[in-house]
Amino acid sequence: MQDTWTHRTVLLNEAIAALHIQPDGHYIDATFGRGGHSRLILSQLSAAGHLTAFDKDLEAIAEAGSIADARFSIRHEGFSQLSALPAASAAGILLDLGISSPQIDNPARGFSFRGDGPLDMRMDTTRGQSVAEWLADAELETIAEVIREYGEERFAGQIAKAIDRRRQERGLIGTTAELAEVVAGAVKTREPGKDPATRTFQAFRIFINAELEELQQALDASLKVLQPGGRLVVISFHSLEDRIVKQFIAEHSREVYDRRAPFAAPKPMRLKALERVKPGADEVAANPRSRSAVMRSAERTDVPVQAVTQRYPGAST
Repeated sequence: MQDTWTHRTVLLNEAIAALHIQPDGHYIDATFGRGGHSRLILSQLSAAGHLTAFDKDLEAIAEAGSIADARFSIRHEGFSQLSALPAASAAGILLDLGISSPQIDNPARGFSFRGDGPLDMRMDTTRGQSVAEWLADAELETIAEVIREYGEERFAGQIAKAIDRRRQERGLIGTTAELAEVVAGAVKTREPGKDPATRTFQAFRIFINAELEELQQALDASLKVLQPGGRLVVISFHSLEDRIVKQFIAEHSREVYDRRAPFAAPKPMRLKALERVKPGADEVAANPRSRSAVMRSAERTDVPVQAVTQRYPGAST
């Protein structure tokens, strides 16, 4: 059964413009979601063009089934699997890192504290542990570290202790309302207009889906998969994601000089940094969830890819 929750694609026209669509090119929508970006890309492709989409969410895969177009294919995989695609095969890669509105608004998915539902938060419900299952056995110190690192929550220690106390006194935390209640009891001061559970829910979602590790893997893979002149476009929705994207583009687009050989030619760069874009006032007014979005783009140069090592702070969590 299809959901009835709607989704507004953020920075739709800006993202497609940044991809600089070549009608005969092969493009990758690495986060299909509900297909807003994919449909606009397809509208600009010729009969020789192709779009490959990725998504872990079964509801997104079902939505993709409504696109009857020989130029389109969908893969039920996370975007870390970009590395499996042929080298220099893509004219553009788009990563829209935001969680979709249907995922947030459907209580059954367990992403939100606004409606009670099972404490799940998995993007792909066919694999891995739910948040409830993880919390059943996680050590107090690990819970605190996850909340601190992925939620940037200053009350991480107090929240972790409250969760541990709740487990001991009343058993496992199985629903979103139960978790939100525990967090609210532990967070004594609140940011204006923000629920005290916001940062904890973000932290658990990022952790349980390994979102930041997967993002780094996808960015690294993009260097191999993009052809010279191909575009990388990434839309982030919180500072942890945006920091990784910003540092990645900077690392591969700045000319680096060897201090031990000051007169040597600079190290050639694999990317050319392009623009940074945020939603305009009209888009934020129409879709308040877009207000934190940041889009960054870069263009692949013709410098060959050599060994690329993953650099992700905090991956041991």
